[in-house]
Amino acid sequence: MREQVFTHSSWAEHRRGSYERLEFLGDSVLGLAIAGATHERFPEHNEGQLAKLRAHVVSRQSCAQVGLRLGLGAELAARGSSLPAEELERLSANRNVLAALLEAVLGALYVAFGFEAIRDAIVAAFEDQLEYAVNSHVDFKTELQEELARLGRQVSYTVVSIEGPPHLREFTCAALIDGEEYGVGEGSSKKEAEQAAARGALGRLRAD
Repeated sequence: MREQVFTHSSWAEHRRGSYERLEFLGDSVLGLAIAGATHERFPEHNEGQLAKLRAHVVSRQSCAQVGLRLGLGAELAARGSSLPAEELERLSANRNVLAALLEAVLGALYVAFGFEAIRDAIVAAFEDQLEYAVNSHVDFKTELQEELARLGRQVSYTVVSIEGPPHLREFTCAALIDGEEYGVGEGSSKKEAEQAAARGALGRLRAD
């Protein structure tokens, strides 16, 4: 099956002998693993927020980044000796190809070992993408502002503390709703700490 994972359709004898069928399967495996992880980690998120997180984490760009880090493009190039060197170099660095390879690997692992055996490893491989989606890609401050506007309430942010040397600052910020502290968050910048505080405030607001 490893041979199929690293067989591009351009040199496969038959298209079904390329990685495309495993890619199809791996796409669903990845989606389920990340959906399960986000559902478990973020109980305060509604369906729409969870969908946004999953969409970012399983995007072609994210898959390509993980595929590149795992060296999948290089292995593809090593197996495509029938193509010109320039073509192999282009394919091995192509974002869509890298993403497809990553999904094909996941499809093959699923066939070989089953979902439960590989779920945690999948989530671990995408940990950076998940962390980015939570702290940067999703704008919790805007979501909190919009939700409070519907309730006729207001939010403000205050810096609770700043610690560490200038090159390693750690900020702690609080989100105050109508003057009451609803969430506290930390981050390496004021913006990041405010986002974390807004996330906490959203969780409490929805639990009230």
